[in-house]
Amino acid sequence: MSDIKNKIENLRKELERHNRLYYIEHNPEISDYEFDQKLKELERLEKGHPEFADENSPTKRVGGDITKSFETVAHEFPMMSLSNTYSKDEITEFIARIDKNIGGDTEYVCELKYDGVAISVRYENGKFKRAVTRGDGQKGDDVSSNIRTIKSLPLRLTDNGDYPDFFEIRGEIMLTRTRFEKLNAQLEEQNEKPYANPRNTASGTVKLQDSKVVAQRGLDCFLYAVNAGVPVAENHFDAVVKAGNWGFRVPKEKDNRIKVCKNIDEIMDFINYWDTERLNLDFEIDGVVIKVNRHNIQYELGSTAKSPRWAVAYKYKAEEAQTVLEDIRFQVGRTGAVTPVAYLKPVQLAGTLVKRASLHNADIIQNLDVRIGDTVHVEKGGEIIPKIIRVNKSLRPADSKPFEFIKQCPECAAALVRKEGEAVHFCPNETECPPQILGKMQHFISRNAMDIEGLGQETIVQLHQAGLIKGIADLYELNKEDLLPLERMAEKSADNLIKGVEKSKSQPFEKVLFGLGIRYVGATVAKKLTQHFKNIDQIASAGIEELEAAPEIGTVIAKSVYAFFRNDDYKQLINRLKNYGLQFEVVEEEGATQKLDGLKFVISGVFQKLERNEVKKLIEKNGGKNTGSVSGSTDYLIAGEKMGPAKREKAQKLGVNVISEDDFLAMIE
Repeated sequence: MSDIKNKIENLRKELERHNRLYYIEHNPEISDYEFDQKLKELERLEKGHPEFADENSPTKRVGGDITKSFETVAHEFPMMSLSNTYSKDEITEFIARIDKNIGGDTEYVCELKYDGVAISVRYENGKFKRAVTRGDGQKGDDVSSNIRTIKSLPLRLTDNGDYPDFFEIRGEIMLTRTRFEKLNAQLEEQNEKPYANPRNTASGTVKLQDSKVVAQRGLDCFLYAVNAGVPVAENHFDAVVKAGNWGFRVPKEKDNRIKVCKNIDEIMDFINYWDTERLNLDFEIDGVVIKVNRHNIQYELGSTAKSPRWAVAYKYKAEEAQTVLEDIRFQVGRTGAVTPVAYLKPVQLAGTLVKRASLHNADIIQNLDVRIGDTVHVEKGGEIIPKIIRVNKSLRPADSKPFEFIKQCPECAAALVRKEGEAVHFCPNETECPPQILGKMQHFISRNAMDIEGLGQETIVQLHQAGLIKGIADLYELNKEDLLPLERMAEKSADNLIKGVEKSKSQPFEKVLFGLGIRYVGATVAKKLTQHFKNIDQIASAGIEELEAAPEIGTVIAKSVYAFFRNDDYKQLINRLKNYGLQFEVVEEEGATQKLDGLKFVISGVFQKLERNEVKKLIEKNGGKNTGSVSGSTDYLIAGEKMGPAKREKAQKLGVNVISEDDFLAMIE
């Protein structure tokens, strides 16, 4: 029996090696026929000896798993988005900010910005463990069964053994242009509608339920960042090289797809080279990513709530097209904001068929002097959202008339209002305007808010049209008998919906507050308010000045919150939600203290006993506050190993206490 086990194991290693040679190193040693024969031999042996099954076997790449729903998984290392730049001047400003913080002489790495689907893949003991989408940056969907089918992604790492026991590697899932064109050719042969573009097709493929179909699509991946408990190298470039040695497809210096740069001129040389050369690639890129190379400086610079301070993306100029503006219509959002939408004669732009574009507000329409019937130039802002950038007035019809912005809500006919200093018109009819009612309910159930399982946006519309819900609170009065007569509502679906609503009652206070849809109160602001006031009654009774005293709450937000809690309809809503058992106060974490109450901390460097995220959590758990950079208001700088000298010097100059990891732990014992 041990001979069979050894034969299976050796076949797996041999097939993984040939897979790497073919898909990553482009240097095959055997023919496709020979590879297929070895794969069939392995399949035969595994079928005859199921006791030696391995989920990471090369035979698993063909797919076959059916996934009814994707499990939501928290990222151990947050997946942040990058700030965008569009000019040399903006990159120069980025470099100047870094020089100011760390004292200059910084080394940067430039690499391609792949236009794909972000993915984080976890490995344990050299084996593929799990693949998770970006999601909201804090948690995403487990799509392991689909990602396992990608042949350029190793399921086992090479045998050199210098990788950590566990780590996550980040990258992009893509379809090459060649593969995309082949898929569309197959669809056209079958008289079916072709796919719009490689990125959207890859995004949809990643979330397919049948991994066998995913395997047939032929996804590819490009990987570029290693995250582990401790850095695997002193700098980003060396970490990428190491990942390549472990068996990953990573950007290589010899192909000029990654380059260490010492100044703005070298960075711009790389950007300018790929601005034209990208057209010769078999995959799509939309820019170049510029990163600080050394990891200790990355740690020192830290991050904002959304983006790292040590990296930016340079975006290439968006593609534009000319077409005719056929109509301007209006949409009403959940906050009552009325947005004009341009309806265009369909035109191909950056791989998609564009039919609509946002005009944002009355000022934009006036400044562009855009009119129905005009020939307009359209581009994709950041190559995502189409927008009108100018009018070709030489082609304007002779009978053209200036466009007049509407004065009444297109949905409920209420007179629109526009507050002084604001660009947007609003419908004030918050409690009766249909799209506002639906929008508020759809926001309430969304992932970042109450995250109600079994209840989607279309179901909200269906429930509202059936007269079962008129507002948020009505969700908690639904019962199974009400739901079963609805179209496409089977017994199991009804059960799941009711269970999801009931489960949402345990969502923390910050999510409930965000879910209420108060204007200007996003997820971050909701968290700040709940941490400061602790319960809904304290927020409701606070005056504008008291609200402004909360961290990062400005006058505009304070006035909006103040007005919300003085609206009788919203007072009634909150009372109903309280009676249904939703969480309206902060539940203190077990072991939480106020030992660090009011103290502001900056952490920098690498720690021995704790990971950086653990240090941050302990600060907040004990009443302290994490800040990104040293300033006169900082109380303590927690200094780890490899902390840059500039931050220490700045702390000493400002009289900030510099303490060690052990000093910090002693403070909270």
